[in-house]
Amino acid sequence: MRLVVAMELDEKSKFNLYDSFKKVNSIDPALYEQFDVKRGLRNADGTGVVAGVTNIANVHGYVISDGVKVPDKGTLRFRGYDLYDLLGLDAETSRFNYEQIAYLLLAGELPTQQQLDRFVEVIDSQRELPDGFTAQLILTNTPPDIMNMLARSVLLLYSRDPDAEDRSPEHEVHTALSLMSRLPRIMVLAYYAVRSRFYNESMIMHRFIPGQSTAETILSMLRPDRQFTPEEARMLDVMMCLHAEHGGGNNSTFAVRVLSSADTDPYSAYAAAIGSLKGRRHGGANHQVRAMHKDIEEHVANWESDDEVASYLAKIVNKQAFDKSGLVYGMGHAVYTTSDPRAVICKRFAKQLVAGTEYEAEFNLLERIERLAPEVIAQQRGTSKVLCANVDMYSGLVYTMLGIPDELFTPIFACARMAGWAAHRFEEIASGGRIIRPAYKSSARAPRVYKSIDER
Repeated sequence: MRLVVAMELDEKSKFNLYDSFKKVNSIDPALYEQFDVKRGLRNADGTGVVAGVTNIANVHGYVISDGVKVPDKGTLRFRGYDLYDLLGLDAETSRFNYEQIAYLLLAGELPTQQQLDRFVEVIDSQRELPDGFTAQLILTNTPPDIMNMLARSVLLLYSRDPDAEDRSPEHEVHTALSLMSRLPRIMVLAYYAVRSRFYNESMIMHRFIPGQSTAETILSMLRPDRQFTPEEARMLDVMMCLHAEHGGGNNSTFAVRVLSSADTDPYSAYAAAIGSLKGRRHGGANHQVRAMHKDIEEHVANWESDDEVASYLAKIVNKQAFDKSGLVYGMGHAVYTTSDPRAVICKRFAKQLVAGTEYEAEFNLLERIERLAPEVIAQQRGTSKVLCANVDMYSGLVYTMLGIPDELFTPIFACARMAGWAAHRFEEIASGGRIIRPAYKSSARAPRVYKSIDER
């Protein structure tokens, strides 16, 4: 029930927080330039304000030459290893990589076979949830959004941990591994709880199968018949690898850093990261991308016509179509300029998957959007900014082909990113040393004279 605070009173007595919301909370845009404020912690050329140092990942998309930002091929390295090499995309024998990458992020080195086997064994042993957790905390007061369910579940797991306030390395590692293990299971249970409560569908509660990889576990618990092919599990594993880590500057990871710098417990830090990732300007953008693609499919008669697709993209850019935001979702990134390596890999696998299927026409349309959007944006906005497709351009199509519902796109992202969040929390605890506390310039008006309540 919405709280009603607007009252039909005379102007002097009016109490209306709604009408005054924008007026009270708006800042004159000119003040940001006047005080040289780095809005969004971004410099004027779009580069990020350097707020820390990390050994975990290197997200590269441009070079600075003579003080000028120059676009460059995108690369992503985890602990110094190129993402392409870690995935073994050209290897004759496919392998599951998410667990290896998670180990690398947390331990700093790639595991030996013995170390990997033990790591997988520990993750496998933690999938069981506390007694009554599912019935009391997932099936009770089920919210409509799965990301909120994940955040709530993480916070409630705090209450089941007798050592929740322990900051020792042993407890930090144990907590991270237990959440990496449990979040996929909680995610699937939450999905079916939402479908049951709000859509009157069946509540499916498959047990996890010991010994399965994280990707296999998700597919096995999600599908009613529990069946999947090795190729499908491999594809989901690749998607989780692409989302496992992306540097310390992305919003959700920075949220982990900020909360960890305040010396809060791990559950609070990870729950905050989930809340951040839900945002439509962050991980939740994949929903906007998918919705935009569907909108284009509905309004463009000939998907193979460059002119028709470009014309509708121009309407989107000019805020005349789709959500009127002027954004072409799936295009552009804060760091990458000429290419996003995650998008390149995702596109490569998507192209293999769609060959000869009903999805091939849709893939071709996405390729056309990727090719035409930079030119349309440049023409309509009069900008020369270099744009490339980001990972969200093709990820939705891949997930759809795997039979994964839209509601799980961002939750899977969260399950995968848990490894990266934990690595950055560990590094902040060990090396940060100071609470993260940037400054805000006050633009408050001149001092005001206080009046008693009967004089106002």
